[in-house]
Amino acid sequence: MIQENQILPTGELSQLQDGNMVTHNTDELFANKKVVLFAVPGAFTPTCSASHLPGYVVLADEFKAKGVDAILCLSVNDAFVMNAWGEAQNAENIMMLADGDGSYTKALGLSMETAGFGGLRSQRYAMVIDNGTVTSLHVEKPKEFEVSKAEVILKTL
Repeated sequence: MIQENQILPTGELSQLQDGNMVTHNTDELFANKKVVLFAVPGAFTPTCSASHLPGYVVLADEFKAKGVDAILCLSVNDAFVMNAWGEAQNAENIMMLADGDGSYTKALGLSMETAGFGGLRSQRYAMVIDNGTVTSLHVEKPKEFEVSKAEVILKTL
């Protein structure tokens, strides 16, 4: 599993922008920026939709005020689902990223197998990244939602 003070692995993540599929190289995505990246097991799922994403939506301006250049939401879903979920949640200040095949989530060491729920998914976590290096990492225990909340991450900045 990725650890604090480690450089993130290189990978590609997808995003739907104005109806077009865009592929982002993670080295470029995180270069020379302070970024908050949080991941959820699945778009449109109960805790993710009721609490996790909404917390970042509501506090986006406060993150920016603390020097965060971008807030990214990641899930092992496709870019179409992530885009629809972002629209449904009014997440215009959050970059909704898809790790369709889970390869980046696996490279981070933060994948989990959920069998009948959906197969390979991401663990729930949040991290602060400064110029490609993880400066703060908060991975949830299974079925918990405490350490990756927007309010908790905001306090770490």
